Amino acid sequence: MRWLPDTLLFPSQPPPPASSWWDDLNHSAQFQDGVFFYLCAAYALVASVALIQLIRIELRVPEYGWTTQKVFHLMNFVVNGVRAVVFGFHHLVFMVHPKVLMLVLLDLPGLLFFSTYTLLVLFWAEIYHQARSLPTDKLKIFYLSINGVIYFIQICIWIYLWIDDNSVVEFVGKIFIAVISIIAALGFLLYGGRLFMMLRRFPIESKGRRKKLHEVGSVTAICFTCFIIRCVVVLLSAFDSDASLDVLDHPILNLIYYMLVEVLPSALVLYILRKLPPKRISAQYHPIR
Repeated sequence: MRWLPDTLLFPSQPPPPASSWWDDLNHSAQFQDGVFFYLCAAYALVASVALIQLIRIELRVPEYGWTTQKVFHLMNFVVNGVRAVVFGFHHLVFMVHPKVLMLVLLDLPGLLFFSTYTLLVLFWAEIYHQARSLPTDKLKIFYLSINGVIYFIQICIWIYLWIDDNSVVEFVGKIFIAVISIIAALGFLLYGGRLFMMLRRFPIESKGRRKKLHEVGSVTAICFTCFIIRCVVVLLSAFDSDASLDVLDHPILNLIYYMLVEVLPSALVLYILRKLPPKRISAQYHPIR
């Protein structure tokens, strides 16, 4: 009796599929460096534009002190400058220990981004309330209180993670970032939408009115979209580790995410709001008290 070869009785398993181009790129050290240095350059460019515009505004109206417009451009410079430094030294950032320090370096600029762009919401809310003869004295207090509570909660999360690197608390931290992104999106929808509709109903047709309509409508749409995208992606990363943004070997996801939620929105908003303030005193251009 002839025995069949073992290879016929027990056929070998098919070879594992080759890794996808996505995995090949993600694990390529050269590609990782290229993406993060590109993000560094993009953030540095936006930071430079914000700083140049701040200097131009200061030279134009030095007598007004720290106006809302000046503070907005300064905060844009800080946010984008910090991001540029973080991504320029990405090897050190993603390898730093304890892990909570990495989370601070990655999440703090996101909180500053929230504060920067909700400052626009505050400014629009003040204009809307003034136009409706409503009180405005509590709006700034509300803005500062909301930001203070957010930073306090986030610092508490970081302190807990420093003491105990707990995956549940890290998950809660991501949900918290998603929640504040929703708050920002709703703020733009509420006051950006209100101001836009008020300008549309304004009886006098003029070039200035059309420009202001375009400005408010465009900035509202851009900021609402970027905060919604941030919320969705952060929620996805909270439930799926393969979508995590806090690792070195997800450069493609990091590139798409940061370009969509920070770099492009910042560049577009700075371009839309590029107009310098008038030299004469204007009721709508007031210093922060």
